[in-house]
Amino acid sequence: MTPAGLTAHRGGPLRGRVRAPGDKSISHRALIFGALASGVTEVEGLLEGEDVKRSAAAMRAFGASVERLGEGHWRVEGKGGFAEPADVIDCGNAGTGVRLIMGAAAGFDLAATFTGDASLRGRPMNRVMKPLIDMGAKFLGRSNGRLPLTLQGGNLTRLEYRLPEPSAQVKSAVLLAGLHATGGAHVIEPEATRDHTERMLRGFGAQVLVEDRAGVRHIELPGGQSLSGTRVRVPGDPSSAAFPIVAALIVPGSEVTVEGVLLNPLRTGLFATLLEMGADLTITNEREESGELVGDITARYGPLRGVSVPPERAPSMIDEYPILAVAAAHAEGATQMRGIGEMRVKESDRIALMAAGLAASGIAVEEEPEGLIVLGTARANHPAKGGAQVVTKGDHRIAMSHLVMGLASDQPITVDEPEMIATSFPTFVSMIQGLGGSLTEV
Repeated sequence: MTPAGLTAHRGGPLRGRVRAPGDKSISHRALIFGALASGVTEVEGLLEGEDVKRSAAAMRAFGASVERLGEGHWRVEGKGGFAEPADVIDCGNAGTGVRLIMGAAAGFDLAATFTGDASLRGRPMNRVMKPLIDMGAKFLGRSNGRLPLTLQGGNLTRLEYRLPEPSAQVKSAVLLAGLHATGGAHVIEPEATRDHTERMLRGFGAQVLVEDRAGVRHIELPGGQSLSGTRVRVPGDPSSAAFPIVAALIVPGSEVTVEGVLLNPLRTGLFATLLEMGADLTITNEREESGELVGDITARYGPLRGVSVPPERAPSMIDEYPILAVAAAHAEGATQMRGIGEMRVKESDRIALMAAGLAASGIAVEEEPEGLIVLGTARANHPAKGGAQVVTKGDHRIAMSHLVMGLASDQPITVDEPEMIATSFPTFVSMIQGLGGSLTEV
């Protein structure tokens, strides 16, 4: 029976060494690129969460052979392109998956219908649809660009596209469409976003030219290119590593090491912010795997102070603001998080849900249209009150953030819909319990 909720209780220190699950962004890309390529791609360390499994099923529907060889070890045999699927592509809760797959599929003469769960069907797709339409793709769907929608691809032409707001998903969709567009594609980024697509395209044999001009990034993908199968090792997801790391920072006496964490400089905004807050973090064993920098991060309990997070840092940590808000709740003084309006159109309105959960746990919080201000409890020299019954709206990061909060609160914190945690972090509960944290089903 699926539990109605999960409850986190205050307990003893958290201690141990763990490995973060594979990075979700890179896992999606490894499957999609492998399906677009000719030949075999072997992937190690793939995140086996529900979101990524949806992308694996979608790649089978588009004609690739996708099989699981062992834990995190997958084999993809691509045919050099996509075939028309026989049925609707259900992407579940995977926003990254559906947007990248639409970009990849747009370059082929096929029709494909995409849908998802209730959360994904309510999320906007216009930002991806617009540039693909400008390249020649056609869409038929619900109002405001919501799923379900049908894509008619093929006969794409070159597009030079300036991103109106930072979005690695939109950039990636345009680049993937550009692989099979006459003349390729050129994306202009006023603010740099995560560059996994550019790095992985090179790993699959494509030419990608990146140039910074007066602080603006230009990404040129020449047309007429094909991808070749390769080997990919997926590093640990920094967005997932954030949960045991912050838990160690706020639970007295804790020391936790998370091994093999992705340290791509466009993904480490949270760690930079935590260090500014005075967090006891050390990084060791830095090395390169599959073109990405990785390392082991050790977090130890200690005092934190409030900071103002630079708005320009948002693209490098947009998924980590919920768990940052939990760290801020245990800091001395106010932590100001601004320029984060994109959080309102994630799996949920994350600004509103974090503000509500923190307030219900006794934390002073101020919600802004594109920001959140959290006043920590450290100056008052007592833990967070806790006691909240948190409505997550099916958002895995909201659930995990509040559960981490409960590990250091006077009273337990309960979240609903805990099954959604499996979309990105299927081992979250067992990992926290293995470190000594108290999580129980209700």
